[in-house]
Amino acid sequence: MTGDIEGRRNAERRGFGRRGFGRRGRGAAAAMARPPARLVSDLASGIGTLRWFRSLGIMLALIAAALAFWPDFSTVSAAPTTNLTRSERDEYRSQMITPLALGADSGRRMGPSRLVVPLAAAPERPVVELTSTLGAGDSLMAMLRRAGVSEGDAERAAALIGGAMPENAIADGTAFDLRLGRRPSPEMPRPLERLDFRARFDLELGVARDGGPLALIRKPIRVDDTPLRIRGKVGAGLYRAARAAGAPARSVQQYLAALDEAIDLDRVVGADDEFDMIVAYRRAATGEVEVGDLLYAGLSGGGKAKAQLLRWGKEGRFFDANGTGELRSGMIAPVNGAISSRFGMRRHPILKYKRMHNGVDFRGRTGTPIYAVTDGRVIRAGRNGGHGNYVRIDHGGGLASGYSHMSRIAVSNGASVRRGQVIGYVGSTGLSTGPHLHYELYRGGRNIDPLSVKFVTRALLSGAELKQFRARLSQLRAVEPGAALRPLVPEAAREAEPVREIDRLSNAPD
Repeated sequence: MTGDIEGRRNAERRGFGRRGFGRRGRGAAAAMARPPARLVSDLASGIGTLRWFRSLGIMLALIAAALAFWPDFSTVSAAPTTNLTRSERDEYRSQMITPLALGADSGRRMGPSRLVVPLAAAPERPVVELTSTLGAGDSLMAMLRRAGVSEGDAERAAALIGGAMPENAIADGTAFDLRLGRRPSPEMPRPLERLDFRARFDLELGVARDGGPLALIRKPIRVDDTPLRIRGKVGAGLYRAARAAGAPARSVQQYLAALDEAIDLDRVVGADDEFDMIVAYRRAATGEVEVGDLLYAGLSGGGKAKAQLLRWGKEGRFFDANGTGELRSGMIAPVNGAISSRFGMRRHPILKYKRMHNGVDFRGRTGTPIYAVTDGRVIRAGRNGGHGNYVRIDHGGGLASGYSHMSRIAVSNGASVRRGQVIGYVGSTGLSTGPHLHYELYRGGRNIDPLSVKFVTRALLSGAELKQFRARLSQLRAVEPGAALRPLVPEAAREAEPVREIDRLSNAPD
């Protein structure tokens, strides 16, 4: 009991007694709940109080202190400026790793050192070599003068070249290699020492001064004019197969156009057929190549020839290669328009009674071109009663065609016309209800149905021309595929050969 009383007293002294605990406990709790004192309070609350003015003053003092200790941003020199001489500065620039676009000299030259002694006067180049191009509408004399050739040398060179070939035969864009020598005196132009240019595919011309006056030099170029023969299977497509075999695009287009005139490409050509084309081809010893026109177009399948066409004559038409002459498909439509009335009995739209319609009417606007259905000779061109403006063409073999109601006639009586040539224009002259073409076809002078006739025109060869044609055909058929691509004879192996002009491989008569 004595221990309990002593413990209670000690507890009261420490403040944990009943009375002391409550009083001291409330003070400790209040101290813990009170927020800590702040140096600057919120200036948005308690405006005008002593605490607010005190916070404002502290804030202004801090701003002033920050401004007072603001750092200085003045320029700081990384290194003292070095005074360089001009030669030292050039040396630095020549060796710096600065792009040339920014003014550096790297890759061009080194700056001179103190050992370099400047010359009193730079010596003139002993020889100047340059290339000058002949422009469109330019003259050889004017081109040489622009290049710096003296007037006398330019006149002499132009006269020498003009004696070898006409000046208008030199193609625009031809490059001339010039070599000019040392000036006799500073105020005089440089003398012409040499001039070279490609005059033709098989010829180079030059003008040179070899210890004397200017003289002309001819340099014939060896040319192999063996035609290029290309053969292969049609496969999935004729154009693609020919191009894959190495045929030039222009030659393939000519080949397809020639075949299209002779056969129906969609029906006749098969995947297992073999195409055969021969193209004019020239190779110079200097490496240039010149591809010409298609000379021969052939197609075979199943061991039989389906088409054999040879280019012949001045106009370059393709003839059947068996020697029977030019082979072309039948007539073409006289106008690009739909048929509005066919051949036969009908009620006349103007006369209002039944009568024979002796032709075929084609729709067309006024001014639409009218074409000759095939080759022939105009035997009538002018007014013809109810036909209005009328043209009649004789095609030979008793066949003729007539074209009526034209607004304008484009051919004259007696003129020769070719298939597809414009002979007039659609109109409504004569006995007509509106613009259209009335087309008639005659056999032995009598009207026949124009839509019932399909014929082939042939320009037969005979006599000496037929012999030349067959000789030409044999010459081409003897060409081996790829022979034109074989290497030319080396220059050393033919030094003793006489120079000859290379004839084009074209024996067609003029």
